[in-house]
Amino acid sequence: MTCCDVSVAWAEFLDCAKERCSGAAFNNWIAPIQLVDESVDEITLEVPNIFVKEYLYSNFLEELRALVPLRATGEPAINFVIAKSDPINKNEASRKKPTIKTHSGYTTLNTGYHFDSFIDGPINQFAKSAAVGVATRPGELYNPLFIHGDVGLGKTHLLHSIGHAIQQNKRQIRVQCVTTESLINEFVKSLRATRSLDKVKRFYRNDVDVLLVDDIQFLQNLKNFEDEFCSTFEALIHQKKQIVITSDKSPQQLDLSTRLVGRMEWGLVVQISPPDVETRVAILEDKAKRRGIKIPQDVAFWIVERLTRNVRQLEGAVNRLSAQAQLLDIPITQEIAENVLRDFFQPVAVKKISVTEVLSVVEKGFNVSIEDLKGSLRTQKIAIARQSAMYLACRTIKGTLKTIAKEFGKTHSTLLHACKAIEKKIESDSSLSEKLARLEKQLAH
Repeated sequence: MTCCDVSVAWAEFLDCAKERCSGAAFNNWIAPIQLVDESVDEITLEVPNIFVKEYLYSNFLEELRALVPLRATGEPAINFVIAKSDPINKNEASRKKPTIKTHSGYTTLNTGYHFDSFIDGPINQFAKSAAVGVATRPGELYNPLFIHGDVGLGKTHLLHSIGHAIQQNKRQIRVQCVTTESLINEFVKSLRATRSLDKVKRFYRNDVDVLLVDDIQFLQNLKNFEDEFCSTFEALIHQKKQIVITSDKSPQQLDLSTRLVGRMEWGLVVQISPPDVETRVAILEDKAKRRGIKIPQDVAFWIVERLTRNVRQLEGAVNRLSAQAQLLDIPITQEIAENVLRDFFQPVAVKKISVTEVLSVVEKGFNVSIEDLKGSLRTQKIAIARQSAMYLACRTIKGTLKTIAKEFGKTHSTLLHACKAIEKKIESDSSLSEKLARLEKQLAH
């Protein structure tokens, strides 16, 4: 088979896949795949996440074997590479507003919450990939999936995205999305009406295939309801039905029974963290684009350096700027942004922290001298401590990145690289995450 034949074969596979699967499935799984390299022995495909390979092999293995080169083992000779995130250039197709029928009415998924509108960036790419995996194979990969993080970072967005993806690709599966508060209200209503929870229990244990529960922290200090939820949880898991839960805290930090915490840790626990500067800019520009306005990149950087890490705050800023720009028919400038968002930027009795203070707490916390922190030695211990100091400085000091970098004697790009490196490390290193959280508290007091 020549290289030309390989290209033709891949084109034939795309035609075959388009005929076999629904339009939504093709757009979500096949269309994003790019043929980036080819030879007579192997092809290289660029895919958006780690689950695409499994989707292809689960649904199109025989077709791939017939059309692409094969390895000695008989498997398709395909090398998969993960595409770099490009959060700005994503299109959101117009969709009908889906609903999920329940025993007491309709639960509506937010039409703006889809995977293609969730801008993850490198720090939250794993959380998004896990959510995509669950949506692809509910009840099989990670069950339960527990997503936790601070307010306004995208937990509910991912939760609803899972519901939308399952509805689009697996219509026979019954999905129920509910907030913990609504679930508690259902329990109370049932008890008042019939003095029994039998009807509610039958619905959730028999009529639901995928249960999406938002804000489980509201179940704290409600022992009776917690027991009922735990029993329902166990019944669904034993039937291999998918459960996804969100919370503002990890399972271990919740004031819930050991039994329920243990159940929630059965599957996969993922954290959504505050996005880095570049991702916040991408989010701001994407939301502006959806509102029909353009924010110059220098103005976008200026805004996100002052609006820290809450995505909802960024959305509120875009809404204000959009109204100002469209009503007055004026372009967005830094002066306009400063006037319109003035109250967003007002600090709330925040202690002023200096780089010197950051270096001091890191020196004690990591047992590394300030001279080494500001020096150029690159042993692993010193490099992590130095990057941690830059990370803490970016999180706690109200100043431009350029100014902070200068205090360290480094460049703006070096500072950004250090922050990204630490953000990636704390995803898998809980001890480093806890240490940095403790040092940040020391700086705040």
